[in-house]
Amino acid sequence: MDDVYHRLAAKLDRLPHGFPRTESGVELRILAKVFSPEDAAMALDLLPIPETVEGISRRLRIQVAHLQQVLDRMVTRGQIAIARYRGEHVYMLAPFVIGIYEFQLPHMDAELAAMFEEYAPALVNTVGGAKPALARVVPVNAHIEARAEVLRHENVRAMIEGARSFRLMECICRKEQAALGKQCSHTLETCLAFSPEPDAYERFPYGRTVSREETLAVLDLAEREGLVHCTYNFQREQMFVCNCCSCCCGFLRGVKEFGAPNLLLHSNFVAAIAAEGCTACAACTDGRCPMEAISERDGVYAVDAQRCIGCGACTVVCPTDAITLVPRPRAERTTPPKDIVAWSFRRATNRSGLLRTLAQFGGLTARMVASRRAQTRDA
Repeated sequence: MDDVYHRLAAKLDRLPHGFPRTESGVELRILAKVFSPEDAAMALDLLPIPETVEGISRRLRIQVAHLQQVLDRMVTRGQIAIARYRGEHVYMLAPFVIGIYEFQLPHMDAELAAMFEEYAPALVNTVGGAKPALARVVPVNAHIEARAEVLRHENVRAMIEGARSFRLMECICRKEQAALGKQCSHTLETCLAFSPEPDAYERFPYGRTVSREETLAVLDLAEREGLVHCTYNFQREQMFVCNCCSCCCGFLRGVKEFGAPNLLLHSNFVAAIAAEGCTACAACTDGRCPMEAISERDGVYAVDAQRCIGCGACTVVCPTDAITLVPRPRAERTTPPKDIVAWSFRRATNRSGLLRTLAQFGGLTARMVASRRAQTRDA
């Protein structure tokens, strides 16, 4: 296998998310399918922080017009990330998850799906093996106990209040399983991205732009179908909400099938069933609970708090409103990092140690400051 793929794999593994090596080398075969050697070499030159094409051009000494074509082609192929930041398009090296894997939405086929499945045990145990957790559950707020305090990062609708751009996409996990012949019964188009920037997704090669009203309708649909709201495990500047099913989606499969403790964090709530209101109709257990946390014994239904992830899927379907979400005991509640920078620093420290993380973040910060200063001078 070309050395460029070994070097790119090592670079991706140095990111806080991780990209582990395997004995079979399946991770290299995935990179070889996604990247040409030339594109892999360009990815090696990119930073995991946002840069304008002009900033990258100055750093790499490549003509802007040519570089623009290369970067836009790589975005189309799902190899790097693009975003709109302060009115400008910026490019960056993306982690494998959440990132390159999800970007393969237009390119998913049976070969790629099979390689992902082969790689899943190693990948999930690495990505889900270090704190803070990659993602967290956002509860359905409609049935939370009235006295409970609901923070902004625990309210999916509050997350999108300041957004000005919305994007609706198919679920990459359901599409992968379909490529393997395992068709999911849930709606395919349920993944949402959002941004405070206007026209943030005009260069996205997949999905479609939708309105705020359509976004809210998708959230309502997901809750009716019993899907689980999941997002990045930090408080501010959220950028996506996945609506996950336990049969296909990586977050829930990672917890149930692979036991990865830090892949998906439960919400700060837990389901509770009021015995006096429960009619034992079994609506909450007939495939509704993604973690199979509700069981029946002698006609009485109860919740296993250790298995419950606090998603609230069971509350929506209860015909007597006997199920509510109540706050977990204080000792079991968690507070996410403030933003993706804080999350990345803590995660990198836990994976690589404090000194190496300080050196890495210091170097990235210096490069970003230098790029911004040069850009200001040119303007």
